[in-house]
Amino acid sequence: MVSVIQKEKADRFLKFHQNKEILVLLNSWDIGSSKLIEGCGYKAIATTSMGIAASLGYPDCQVIQLSEMIVAITGIVNAVQVPVTVDIEAGYGNNLNEIIDSVTRIIATGIVGINIEDSIELNPVLIDETEFCERISAIRTLSDSMGFHLVINARTDSFYTSSGSTREKLAESIRRGNKYREAGADCIFVQPVWEKETISTLVKEINAPLNILSNPGIGAGLPPTVRELQDLGVARLSLGSGLMKATLALIKKVADELSEKGTYSILAETFSPLPDAALAYQMATRMNK
Repeated sequence: MVSVIQKEKADRFLKFHQNKEILVLLNSWDIGSSKLIEGCGYKAIATTSMGIAASLGYPDCQVIQLSEMIVAITGIVNAVQVPVTVDIEAGYGNNLNEIIDSVTRIIATGIVGINIEDSIELNPVLIDETEFCERISAIRTLSDSMGFHLVINARTDSFYTSSGSTREKLAESIRRGNKYREAGADCIFVQPVWEKETISTLVKEINAPLNILSNPGIGAGLPPTVRELQDLGVARLSLGSGLMKATLALIKKVADELSEKGTYSILAETFSPLPDAALAYQMATRMNK
């Protein structure tokens, strides 16, 4: 049963994709990180499947059990007031019926949106586009039957997994993006793409709001700024697993410095200024009223 509050949050989240202002999502992995992101003023929470899996000691690509993912998602939804959208990878199922069952269980947590991708374990051969469209259409039918609009962010991994030329990857992304939109997706996620000209072409050629990933850890150089992406017409920006990986990287840097040098420079720098560090802790651990 979808509550009135869940329906209202879903409608609000959908409208975020239609505003002139770009929707920026930091991507959280647990209750504390979600509370902190909400406390920093972000108007929605998006989860990173890789981050949730890593926080429980699992590698990426659907190794985590759906039941464990649901426990994590439920905790996040119950801890924040803003809409929550979740990354469900390829759908946690080996066929359409299993995927629909998984999505039904995930919707029951109170989420308002999903990411679903057209690759399995980042295999270079993507899921057949007709089959993937059937998945999107079935999820849309499920959402309609519940009386609310689940926001579907359909991710194509043409650029991520294909060994073809940039032109071939671009054409594949545009074709798949438009087909996914026709099947019922609300937003098309293409990653990792950082070249402004390519992004501009995707915005113009895909008849749907475009989601771009900005994750400095997966490419050379830095991605376009938020303002630059907004000026290009991008509707949604997410960090993916970047924030979680940066947190893990910080732990390793502190640990290596301490074991190799016996010093605390990196940890001390992270704590500076101390009032900000203390505030971050308070925001991550605040109790709901």
